[in-house]
Amino acid sequence: MTKEPSPLKPAATVLLVRDTDRIPDKLEVFMVVRHHQIDFASGALVFPGGKVDDADLNAGLHAYLPASQAVDDPLLSFKIASIREAFEECCVLLARDKATGEMIGPERLEPMVDTYRKDMQDGKIDILSMAKAENLELATDLLAHYSHWLTPTFMPKRFDTHFFIAKAPDAQLAVHDGEESVDSVWIGPQEAMQGAKDGKYTIIFPTLMNVEYLSRYSSAADAVEGSDRTKTVSVLPVLDVTEEGKFLNIPAEAGYSVTRRPIDPLMDKKK
Repeated sequence: MTKEPSPLKPAATVLLVRDTDRIPDKLEVFMVVRHHQIDFASGALVFPGGKVDDADLNAGLHAYLPASQAVDDPLLSFKIASIREAFEECCVLLARDKATGEMIGPERLEPMVDTYRKDMQDGKIDILSMAKAENLELATDLLAHYSHWLTPTFMPKRFDTHFFIAKAPDAQLAVHDGEESVDSVWIGPQEAMQGAKDGKYTIIFPTLMNVEYLSRYSSAADAVEGSDRTKTVSVLPVLDVTEEGKFLNIPAEAGYSVTRRPIDPLMDKKK
C-alpha cells in the first residue's frame, strides 16, 4: 500500500533586502543559520520564516491593516505570519504607527522587542495583542509575493510556503534571535551562491533557487517591484530515482535556471 503524503502546513518566509555596493552584488538579503537541533534543514542558511499560526488568521487584525489591504486576500494570513516571523526571528518590524502613519523606528522598536518578542515566540501573546497595545498598522502593503514552494511528498514534514520580499526598514537593526537561529548575515546573492558551491554555507534547494533568482535584480527596490509584477508559479519538486541517483524535478515555467537537481542530503532524511 502506498503511504499517503504528510499533510501540508501553511508557512511563510520573508526576504528582507537592502542595497549594497559590494561587487559583484547590487543588493543583499538577510539570512539566518538554523539551530542544529531543529529537525528540518538544521544548520542551514535560510530566510526568516515559519508556520502560519491560527492567531495570524484572527479577523480582529483587519482593523490594523493598511486601507489598501483586501481582507479577503488568500495570502493575508501568510503576509501577517511573515511580519510576525521577521519580528520574532530578527527583531525587524514591518509596521507603522496608526496615529502618524510613520514606520516604526529603532527608538520605538527596542522596548517593543523587550516587551513582546519572547512572549510571542512562546505563544503567550499573539501579534494582534501587540498591534492593539501599540496602535500599529501592519505594513502588509510593503510585502511583494516572491515565490511559492511545497515540500516534496516524500518528506515526513511538509510545508506550503509562500515567500515574500520587502525592503528592510531604514535604521532597524536585523539580528538573529539566538534560539531558532544561531547566526545571521547580510549577504549578496552571488556571495551566497559561491559560498554554497565552496561548502562555506549549507543552503537547501528551494532557498538556493530563490537566492539565485534574486541575483537578476539590480537594486532592492527593483527586486520588490519586479516580484510584485511577476506571476508566481507554484513549485512542488518531484522525486526522480534513476541509476545515476536521486533527483528533484521542478517545472520550467517557474523561471529558475535549473529544472533538475541532485537531491539535497538535508531533504533526504526520512524519519
